[in-house]
Amino acid sequence: MRRDCLTLLSAAAAAPAWSAAGCAAPWPLWNAFATHFIQADGRVIDASTPQKHSSSEGQSYAMFFALVANDRPRFDRLWRWSIDNLMGGQVQGRLPAWWWGLAPDNTWRVLDGNSASDADLWFTYSLLEAARLWKAPDYERDARLLLAEIEKREIVNVPGLGPMLMPGEFGFAHHNPERWYFNPSYQPPPVLRRLISASPLGPWGAVARNTATLFKAVTQPSGFAPDWTAFTLDAAGKGSFGPHPEKQDRGSYDAIRTYLWAGVTPRGDSLSAPLRAALAGQLRATVANGLPPESVAVSTGATQGSGPFGFSAAMLPLLSIEGATEALARQRQRVADGLATALAPQATQQRQPPYYDLVLTLFGQGWLDGRYQFTRSGALAPAWTSPCRATPLH
Repeated sequence: MRRDCLTLLSAAAAAPAWSAAGCAAPWPLWNAFATHFIQADGRVIDASTPQKHSSSEGQSYAMFFALVANDRPRFDRLWRWSIDNLMGGQVQGRLPAWWWGLAPDNTWRVLDGNSASDADLWFTYSLLEAARLWKAPDYERDARLLLAEIEKREIVNVPGLGPMLMPGEFGFAHHNPERWYFNPSYQPPPVLRRLISASPLGPWGAVARNTATLFKAVTQPSGFAPDWTAFTLDAAGKGSFGPHPEKQDRGSYDAIRTYLWAGVTPRGDSLSAPLRAALAGQLRATVANGLPPESVAVSTGATQGSGPFGFSAAMLPLLSIEGATEALARQRQRVADGLATALAPQATQQRQPPYYDLVLTLFGQGWLDGRYQFTRSGALAPAWTSPCRATPLH
C-alpha cells in the first residue's frame, strides 16, 4: 500500500490532477502530509527540532490545504487545537502565539508568545473562505474577530510609507534611528485582496499598494527578493528601504515564498505584472542554472548553491505563467524525484519528511495541478467546487 501511495505521488507531480475521470479524487500529497505531520488532535508537529515544535504558520498553512482538499473534519481539528493552545482557549481579543512546543522544564506550552502576521493572515483567509465555501458562519465570526486584532495590533502607519503589515506585534519597530523591519514573503497579494473585500474600510487597500512599493524598492537592481528588509527615516524624515542590519540582503528560505506568491497571483490582478517584473532575476537564474539558487545576495545578484526540491516546487507557478516550458518540466521532475525519496518507507522510518519542502510543494504543485486558484478579488477557487475538466484550472 505504501508503494502504491508513492506511485500516486510521483504521478501527481508529473501530470495535471484533474481529468475527465472525475474531480473527487483524493489529494495524495495532502494525505501524506497529514499522515506524517498532523496529530489526531489537529496539531501540526515538526519533530526535526529539540522542541518538537508547532507554529502558527504550520497550523494556518495546514488549514488552507485542508480547505483546498475539502477536508472539513481535519480543518476543524486544526483550528480547535490552534485556539486551545496558541490563543489561550479564546479567539476574541487574542492573536495566536507563533511558537509552541517542549520547554526546558519538560512541559508542553507556548515557547514564544509573540505573533507572526503571515500566519495570522492565512488563518483569517482560510476561515473566511471556509465560511463561504462550506456555509459555516462560525468560521466567519472567528475570522472577523481575528482580523480586528490584526488591524489593531499588527498594522502600523509608517511615516513616508503608509499603513504596513508588521511581521508580528512586537520587536519590529525601533528608534534611534526610526526603523521598521519587514518580511516581503508575509504579504501574498491574493490574501490581501480577500481582506480588502472582508474589511473595505480597513487598511488593506493601502497595504497592498505599499507592498508593491516595497517590492519595487527591495528587489533592485538584481531582481531577487530578500528574506528581510528595513525601512529607515533619515535625519530629515525621509524614508528609504535598505538591508536588514543583521540579516543583510540575503534572500533564501523566506524569500522563496515571494516567487511562489507572484506565480499564484492572477494575471488580472494589478499587482501581478509589477511583482513578476521585480522578481525577474530569480526566474533568469533558475532557467540559466537549471535549479533555483538556495541563497542570493540581492544587492549584487550573486547566487550560492541550489535550493532543495521544495524551492523547485515554489517556482512551478511562476515558470508556468512566464512560459518557461523546459525549465518547468525540469523542476516538475525534480519535485517528483524529491517526493519519492522523501516519502520512501525507508526514509520515513528514520525521520519525518522535510516539512518545508512538502509545504512548498503543496502550494506550488497544488496550484499547477489545478487543485486551486485565486480569483482577482482573492477568493479561493478549489477544484472541488468546479465541474470536472481535463486540463488544469489555470
